[in-house]
Amino acid sequence: MITGQSDKARLFRSLHTPSAPLALTNAWDVASARVIESAGAPAIATTSAGVAWSLGAPDGDALTRDRALALISAIAAAVAVPVTADIEGGYGQDADGVAETVAGVLAAGAVGVNIEDGARAPEEFAVRLAAARHAADQAGAGLFVNARIDTYLRGVGEADARLGETLSRARRYVDAGADGIFVPGVTDTGVVAALAEGISVPLNVLAGPGAPTVAEMGAAGAARVSLGSAVAEAAYAVARNAARELAASGSYGALADAIAYPELNALLSPTR
Repeated sequence: MITGQSDKARLFRSLHTPSAPLALTNAWDVASARVIESAGAPAIATTSAGVAWSLGAPDGDALTRDRALALISAIAAAVAVPVTADIEGGYGQDADGVAETVAGVLAAGAVGVNIEDGARAPEEFAVRLAAARHAADQAGAGLFVNARIDTYLRGVGEADARLGETLSRARRYVDAGADGIFVPGVTDTGVVAALAEGISVPLNVLAGPGAPTVAEMGAAGAARVSLGSAVAEAAYAVARNAARELAASGSYGALADAIAYPELNALLSPTR
């Protein structure tokens, strides 16, 4: 592992603090990563959904590992800030497959991964996390392993028992080697506070329109706030709106806030 990547790994880890939460605008290709970096982002996180869509696949473990790793490598090579990669369930059929993916993520230049439990049993997912942790430690990498718990996103169990189930999973996943816990589907600051109090590692939440601000999430205890696939969704909405407007009225208002060609082109220049 090169020194520069080690430095980025340490920097990325240090950015997780409720006093100033790490705010991540998720990228899905090289251009979006460069645009986000140029806006002052301290790190780049990929969105697995956005990446899959950009490569012609649906979200949900449909993308192949090789295609995902190629995209992660391209993004990591294009930006100077730390990169953390969303690898869905690990792009592997079993724990050994997850370990292979993590080794590939490190070789691609990323310093963090996001792995989701989804519909998997917690005990099965913990084995996958342990494999990811072991692969990173074997490589001597300070990889930040963010474990996503989908209890709220999927509406698992009874609502009044969901907090307890989430905290139980979080403890299991931290014991397996997770450095952070990601609980999408929660924006109520009371629930965020309860999660942060019961979880011993940095808490990551998902935000969007209508959610509390990053500062408010931090005050509740969140150390990391992500936008997930929402930015890619908004970008594709611009394309759809422009097409509909063009077809319906022959006008071009949907394109009014575009980044100017020279600016965007310069971001991708090899001489930047």
